Amino acid sequence: MTASTTPAPSAAGASSVSAGSVSAHRTLAVDAVTLAYDERVVVDGLSLDVPTGAISVIVGANACGKSTLLRAMARLITPRTGAVLLDGQAIHTLPTKQVATQVGLLPQTPIAPEGIAVSDLVARGRYPHRGWFGRGSSADDDAIVEDALRATGTLEIADRPVDELSGGQRQRVWIALALAQRTDVLLLDEPTTYLDVSHQIEVLDLLTDLNRTRGTTIVIVLHDLNLAARYADHLFAVRAGALYASGTPAEVVTSEVVRAVFGMESRIIEDPVSRTPLVLPIGRHHAG
Repeated sequence: MTASTTPAPSAAGASSVSAGSVSAHRTLAVDAVTLAYDERVVVDGLSLDVPTGAISVIVGANACGKSTLLRAMARLITPRTGAVLLDGQAIHTLPTKQVATQVGLLPQTPIAPEGIAVSDLVARGRYPHRGWFGRGSSADDDAIVEDALRATGTLEIADRPVDELSGGQRQRVWIALALAQRTDVLLLDEPTTYLDVSHQIEVLDLLTDLNRTRGTTIVIVLHDLNLAARYADHLFAVRAGALYASGTPAEVVTSEVVRAVFGMESRIIEDPVSRTPLVLPIGRHHAG
């Protein structure tokens, strides 16, 4: 089941990310990709086109291949068959530095060097734009790093060691690094993991600001289907390594898709805040 649509604007508050440079309209697509670990196939012949300049969210049950697919889109995994295409070219054939200046990845559990200060970690986002061996930090680089720190509310903790921060602060620092990288495409694997509800909303609002202000193409893997429906322009629902449904949240978040993808009965109502679909799970003790 697949519905192709033109993305609509995301639901979020006012932007807090300064405009900076506007992202180029790069295209990212997955063409009949099969991904495997040894003999275990995780993604099987999957194809999709990422809407340019929109927020796309990949949803699905645990171990369905979401994170593996995202890693392939970032060129960290080479497909067994098929290709990930960046501007029509197989991404694994492109120079590493070129990819790093165009596609950014925030993994699920990034690890910072012990004792590194916030500002130094965020400055690493500028490395792909520098000369050989990462040398040659410029005034422009410094300004971009400061802008990223300010946009994420981490400027006041710029001198603190990352390993002394709370989970919410740390996640904002990692997003600041991604902002400093200034890529046209940003991939994020479960950026709200381990965060309380207020920090989850804060992170997703910040990503929406980035998309609206700079036109950055954003692809996020999320477990929370209701947050996905609220923030996505476009949803990809993955089941057992294959694309099951694709379209706007209104098209994808249906009782039938929730049953097929998550193995769960549900009732779908309209979220009174965002006017997007809201999934109400029906457990064994609440069916009636």
